[in-house]
Amino acid sequence: QVQLVESGGGLVQAGGSLRLSCTVSGRAFNGYVMGWFRQAPGKEREFVAALGWGGSSTNYADSVKGRFTISRDSAKNTVFLQMNSLKPEDTAVYYCASQSQYRGNYLRTGPLAYDYWGQGTQVTVAS
Repeated sequence: QVQLVESGGGLVQAGGSLRLSCTVSGRAFNGYVMGWFRQAPGKEREFVAALGWGGSSTNYADSVKGRFTISRDSAKNTVFLQMNSLKPEDTAVYYCASQSQYRGNYLRTGPLAYDYWGQGTQVTVAS
């Protein structure tokens, strides 16, 4: 059974930083596109970032480019989202997600392309 468990959320002042972690268990780690999404109250879930199979190809939403960085530690089966220069509009529940391997190494931005999800972690940025 595949499980994704996020951690690292919290309350931070505007301009601050947080690092989210997502640990994957129940299957091999390499060979799957990993993504981060977020959902604010009353809004749809939106794409934040994705990381390709090799760990070097990335895709970011325009709203986070230059501020957020997605990376991984294969030895720890963990994907990270480093968030810098946080803004109040970054406040949301952040979800880790994974595509199934059959979908290939395409860094898709739609949530329907992701088959496995974590439970989410709250990030609140105070102004």
